[in-house]
Amino acid sequence: ALAELIELMLRADQLPEHGGEPVTMTVTLRYEDLVKQVGEAMLDTGEHLPADQVRRVACDAGIIPAVLGGEGQPLDIGRKTRTFPARIRRALVLRDRGCAFPGCDRPPRHCDGHHVRHWADGGDTSVDNAVLLCRAHHTLIHQSKWEVRMINGIPTFYAPAWLDPQQRPRRNLINTA
Repeated sequence: ALAELIELMLRADQLPEHGGEPVTMTVTLRYEDLVKQVGEAMLDTGEHLPADQVRRVACDAGIIPAVLGGEGQPLDIGRKTRTFPARIRRALVLRDRGCAFPGCDRPPRHCDGHHVRHWADGGDTSVDNAVLLCRAHHTLIHQSKWEVRMINGIPTFYAPAWLDPQQRPRRNLINTA
């Protein structure tokens, strides 16, 4: 709950920003480790963070790719783009009306955009590849066997086989009324 409150406050328009941008974090991680969600990344502070946490944080972050040489020297720095720009977020709010996970009633302001097919796996940043999820369900999707797929433009969820052997599709009907 505290982390959710902090996230909500960080989104408030009245809060100061750092240099006109949200706070930036520099993370060093091998691309292969990011894709496989193994190993650790190193923050610019020298602290280490598990690759699966980096992937979760990067789900709705500005990403600046950098290519490093064998000695760690920067060879190329890419450009930062917001993963979910305001126009896509507005469309997600209109479609999902809050957390799209079945039975959840969290409002849009408590939700993050989530790539259905993760950007590290080649997923694009579009309404057709995104869903709004509250922190709890965003974490659940990243750390469990729950799946989300887009069926006719609607986020549809599938429980792990141990929970639902028939893998029936589920949708959030609370926010559709």
